[in-house]
Amino acid sequence: MKRRAFITLLGGAVVWPLAARAQQAGKLPTVGFLGSNASAWSTWTAAFVQRLRELGWIEGRTIAIEYRWSEGRPERNAEIAAEFVRLKVDVIVTNNFALPTLMQATEVIPIVFPLGTDPVGGGLVASLARPGGNITGLSMQSTDLAGKRLELLREVLPRLRRLATIGNAGNPQAVLEMGEVQAVARGLGIEVAPLKIRRAEDIAPAFETLKARADALYVVGDALISANLTRIMTFSLGARLPMIFNARAFVQAGGLMSYGPNFFRRTAELVDKILRGTKPGDIPVEQPSRFELVINLTTAKVLGLTIPESFILRADEVIE
Repeated sequence: MKRRAFITLLGGAVVWPLAARAQQAGKLPTVGFLGSNASAWSTWTAAFVQRLRELGWIEGRTIAIEYRWSEGRPERNAEIAAEFVRLKVDVIVTNNFALPTLMQATEVIPIVFPLGTDPVGGGLVASLARPGGNITGLSMQSTDLAGKRLELLREVLPRLRRLATIGNAGNPQAVLEMGEVQAVARGLGIEVAPLKIRRAEDIAPAFETLKARADALYVVGDALISANLTRIMTFSLGARLPMIFNARAFVQAGGLMSYGPNFFRRTAELVDKILRGTKPGDIPVEQPSRFELVINLTTAKVLGLTIPESFILRADEVIE
């Protein structure tokens, strides 16, 4: 056989290694999907499944998705990671908080993270261009986004002087973002009151420490926040705190506004690449280029806020 023909044959043999392997084993290619809470993640899972369908992966027919939820309990991540390994799923999709646990559980199964604040600094990947290993995903410059979110808050709240932030103190990337928010706010002359939590029981005491009234609340979303969103919303609205988030799903649940990327559609595209044979370590970690501004006018009315018409016209989505 000629060398060129041999190479061509080899190339053809590895076009669908993961999908082919799953089908030969008598099962559909399977995605293990680990999130924090089914209700809080419903918008994201819908976007993920819809994009997979557009790419030819129809849940229950050409692909299986095993959903698992940590419910904000870190110890669940290890249990779910072990289960995914036993199930021999073909790809795992998870939030960045669960990544270290999954990295310990497997060095073979490809892992895709929908959003990472600093995957290189956090030791998750070797570099954005060449992540290496079995991991890839999406990242963003949270410093830039922190500045943009504060800018948006000041448009709605011109007298913003004191900002509360809430985030998971047990999540290094959440801590990093809270620090960046504080640095940006300091430069704008805004005082910051950080509310750091590690478990659901910390939420009520955290709000109690907010003795002087804050003008707004910046929420650093992660698994713990998502699993306890209703509780956080209740305390925030009770204190009449306008809330800004990183994703549309939180605004649908009652937050005032969000600014961030629609990252789960792109996550589905990365999963598609892996199922079709691309190694995760060869897929660059991407930085989103398009960001969505979403505002909830019902919440604004409850808070007694009048949103400028020019602001509403700039929004990508208005919830009424």
